[in-house]
Amino acid sequence: MLDHSLLLSDQYQLSMLEAYLAEGMTETAVFEFFVRKLPPRRDFLMAAGLEQLVEFLEGMRYTPDELAWLRTSGTYSSRFIDSLTDLRFTGDVDAMPEGTAFFPNEPVVRVTAPLPEAQLIESRLINLIHFQTLIASTAARMVLAAPGKQLVDFGFRRAHGAEAGLLAARASYLAGFAGTATVAAHREFGIPVFGTMAHSFIQAHDDEATAFERFARLRPAALTLLIDTYDTERAACIVARLAPRLASEHIVIAAVRLDSGDLAAHARAVRHILDEAGLQKVRIFASGGLDDRALLQLRRSAAPIDGFGVGTSLTTSSDAPALDCAYKLQEYAGRPRRKLSEGKATWPGRKQVYRFHRPDGTIAEDVIALVSEPCAGEPLLRPVMRAGRRLPDLPDLSRARSHAAQSLKRLPPPLRQLEVADVPVRISQGLRDLAASMTT
Repeated sequence: MLDHSLLLSDQYQLSMLEAYLAEGMTETAVFEFFVRKLPPRRDFLMAAGLEQLVEFLEGMRYTPDELAWLRTSGTYSSRFIDSLTDLRFTGDVDAMPEGTAFFPNEPVVRVTAPLPEAQLIESRLINLIHFQTLIASTAARMVLAAPGKQLVDFGFRRAHGAEAGLLAARASYLAGFAGTATVAAHREFGIPVFGTMAHSFIQAHDDEATAFERFARLRPAALTLLIDTYDTERAACIVARLAPRLASEHIVIAAVRLDSGDLAAHARAVRHILDEAGLQKVRIFASGGLDDRALLQLRRSAAPIDGFGVGTSLTTSSDAPALDCAYKLQEYAGRPRRKLSEGKATWPGRKQVYRFHRPDGTIAEDVIALVSEPCAGEPLLRPVMRAGRRLPDLPDLSRARSHAAQSLKRLPPPLRQLEVADVPVRISQGLRDLAASMTT
C-alpha cells in the first residue's frame, strides 16, 4: 500500500545527480542519518522504519511513465533521462535494528554506495526513517507510562494522510502497543486490529439498552460497549442488568469503554457498579485526548483502567511533531568529509556506535567511534544490505517488537520512569583527532 516512487524526492536530488554523472563523480560515498538533538521532554528515541527503507531500496527504479513525464518537464537533458532507465541501488546499508533506543548524534543508518545513488535516496530515506522513528519514540513513552496496560492505536483519522496513519500503526505496534483500529494495518503488517463502537451507534437507537443488546448479538466476539454517550454511571448499570441475559446466550461482555470526562473518577464509579453486579472480569477501557502525561497521571492515581486507546497525540506526535535529523556525507572517494556550518558541524568519517552496559544490563554509555577504531562495546550498527540486496537475517516486525521491549528494559531506571536523565554519549579520541585535523 506504500508508494515508493522515485519522484517522491526533492528536485535538487535529481539536479545533483545530473551534475555528478556529467562530472564522472561516481566513486563510493558514505552518508549517515542521525538526529542532532532531542526534542523537549524526550531523553531517548527509538529507531524504526528500516523495513520500509529496505523495500524502497530493493525496488528503486524509475518507471517508463515517470521517465516519460521527466522528458515532458523540460528540466533535464534527454541524455541524463536515458541514463536513469537502468538506475538501481547497488550499495550497502548498515543500521541500528528497529526497536533500538538511541541518542543524539549517533548514526542510525549508514549508506555506502556510488555517490549518485547514495545522494538520490536522501529524501525518501529521511521521510521513512524520520516518521516511524518519531512515532515509535512517542509510543515508547506511552508504553513506559502505562506498564502492563493494553494500548491501542486509535489515531488514523487524525493522521496527516493515509500513509502516515498506516505507518503510525506499525511504529506504535513495534514500540509495544497491543494493536490498532486501522484495518489496513492488519492486512499490510498483520497487526492485531481492535474496535468498539461510536457514539452515533448509540444515538441512532431509541435507548442505550437496545443499542447495547443489538450490537452484542451481532458482534459478540471481544464485546466492548461504549457507555459515556449520555450518563456514564447509568449506562454501567444498564450493562450490569444486561450481562446475565447475554450470558444465558453465551455472550460475554469483555469490556466497557469510557471516552470523556474525568476518566479516573468515572472508572472508579463504573468499577464499583460492575463489581457489585459480579462482573469483576469486565475490563474498563478508556480513550479521549490521551497522551503520555495523561497516562502517567492515571497510573499514579491508581485509576482502575485496564487499557487505553490513543489517537491524535500518537499519530501526530503532537508534543514533538518533528526531529532535528539529517543525512550527511561523511566520506567520499576514500577521504573523510566534514560539514563545518555554524551549529550544524558534523563528525567526519565512517562511524560505529558502541554501547556499554552496567552489571544489571542497563545502558551505561554509548561511544561514537570510527569504524577503524577498536572498541570493546556492543556495536549497534549492523549489516542490513549488501550490493543492493537485503541480508537474509533482517528481523521481521515480530522480532523488531521483541527487540524494542528489551531496549526499553535496558534504559536506566529514571528514563523508564520518564524522568529527566541523560545517557552519556562519548566521542572517541580517534574521531576527535580526525575532526581536528580537518579544521586546521
